[in-house]
Amino acid sequence: MNITFLLNGETVELRDISPTTTVLDWLREQRGLTGTKEGCNEGDCGACTVMARTPDGPWAAQNACIMLLPHLHGREIRTVEGVAAPDGTLHPVQSAMIEHHGSQCGFCTPGFITSMAAAHANGAQDHNDKLAGNLCRCTGYAPIARAAEAAAAAPVPAHLAGRSSLSTQPQPAIPESADALAALYAAHPSATLIAGATDVGLWITKKLADLDDTIFLHRVSDLNFVTVTDTEIRIGATTPIAALREAIAPHHPSLAELFRRYGSEQVRAAATIGGNIANGSPIGDSPPALIALGATLHLRHGETRRSLPLEDFFIDYGKQDRAPGEFVDAVSFPRQPDTLRCYKLSKRFDQDISAVCGCFNITVENGTVTAARIAFGGMAATPKRAAATEAALIGSPWEETSIARAKTAMTTDYQPLSDMRASADYRMTAAQNMLQRYWLESTGTATSVLEVQP
Repeated sequence: MNITFLLNGETVELRDISPTTTVLDWLREQRGLTGTKEGCNEGDCGACTVMARTPDGPWAAQNACIMLLPHLHGREIRTVEGVAAPDGTLHPVQSAMIEHHGSQCGFCTPGFITSMAAAHANGAQDHNDKLAGNLCRCTGYAPIARAAEAAAAAPVPAHLAGRSSLSTQPQPAIPESADALAALYAAHPSATLIAGATDVGLWITKKLADLDDTIFLHRVSDLNFVTVTDTEIRIGATTPIAALREAIAPHHPSLAELFRRYGSEQVRAAATIGGNIANGSPIGDSPPALIALGATLHLRHGETRRSLPLEDFFIDYGKQDRAPGEFVDAVSFPRQPDTLRCYKLSKRFDQDISAVCGCFNITVENGTVTAARIAFGGMAATPKRAAATEAALIGSPWEETSIARAKTAMTTDYQPLSDMRASADYRMTAAQNMLQRYWLESTGTATSVLEVQP
C-alpha cells in the first residue's frame, strides 16, 4: 500500500507500508520525532496526541498510538515538533504553558500542546472537554487550563491557518466511495473494515493481532453525513462521533450530552457511528439511544441493500445479523418530539466504559403513557430493549405507583452479570433508578448533580 501525506509541512510519500503500523511507532522509530510519547498505547492518556486534518476540514486532536499509517493518506498532521512556526516562534499555547507553569515532568506536555493547538485553531473557548483526553499527574489541570484560556485570544499562526493543499491519488485498499467499498468488500469478505480504529487499534497494540487483509474507510466521504428531513434523521456510517454530536444537539440534546462522554476529544474525532454499531459491543453507548429512538439499520452487500430494526441486529454476544462482505451503510430514525433521556453510569465522568447506560423515550398523553421505548447497555450480552418494562408502563397513569410496577417488571427483562465494573445487583438497582430519575425529571423534581453548586 502506498500513501501520501503532509507531516509538519513536508510532503511524505511512503511505499509498500504495513497497514497495521501505528503512526506513533512510525513517527518515533522512522522519523525520530520522539516528542510524541507512548503512554497507555490504547487512546486513553493523550501523550501521543497529534494534530490532523483533511484538505477541507478543521484541525482535530487524535491519538497516534491507535491511528494507523493508511489513515494518513491525503491528510496533514502536525506533531509537537511542528506546532511552532518555521522560524522557531513558539505557538501561543506553548508560550502560555511556559508563562503559567503548566509543565513539570514534561512527559504529557507534548500531547497537551497539540490538543491545545488544535482547539486554538478552531476558536475554542471552553477547554474542559478539549483536555479531557489528556492526563497529567504532575501539575494538575489548573495551570494548563489557565494557559489554554490565556492563549485563546491570540491569532492562529499562519502555518496552521487556512486549508491543506495536498492532492493525492486513490489507493486500491482505501476506497473513496460507498460503491467502491461495496465492490471491494464483496470481493474480500474476510477483510477487516477499519474506520477510526478506536477499537481495532487495540487489537493491534494490546492483542498484537496480525490483520492480513484490511479495508480503510476514512476516505469514504459519501457515508459521512447527517441528513435531517421533515420525517427522519439519517446518519452515514463513517460519520465521526464528534460531527454527529454537533448535528444531533438541536434535536436530542440528551443524546448529544451522552456523546460528550463518549471517549475523549481525540476518540470522538476518529470513532464513527457505524463502527460503534457494527462491533456489537454490549456496552457501546450509541445503540441503546438509537434503539430508544426507533432506529433502523441499513446494510449493504455489493448492490444489495436491506434494512432492519436496530435492536434485531444484535443476536448474541459477539454475534450480529451481518453476512460476510456486508457492511453498515447508515442508520436512521423518525423525526419526533424530544422525550429522549440518556443516562450513563461509569466510574469516571470522562473516557470510561459504561457500567450501565440507560436510554428512555416515553410518550405521555393526558396523564397516561401511550408509548415507551427503553433500552440499556451493560445489562445483557447485547444492547437490549426492556420489553416487560415498556409493557408495564404503556396504558398506565404517569405516576409513581406505575414506575414502581415497571421497576419490578425490569427484573424479568435482564439478568445482568457481575464484573469489575459493577455487581449484578448494583446494575439492576441502577437501571431501575434511572427509570425513577426519568420520571422525576419529567415532573420537574430532579436536579442534575453537575448543576449543583457547592
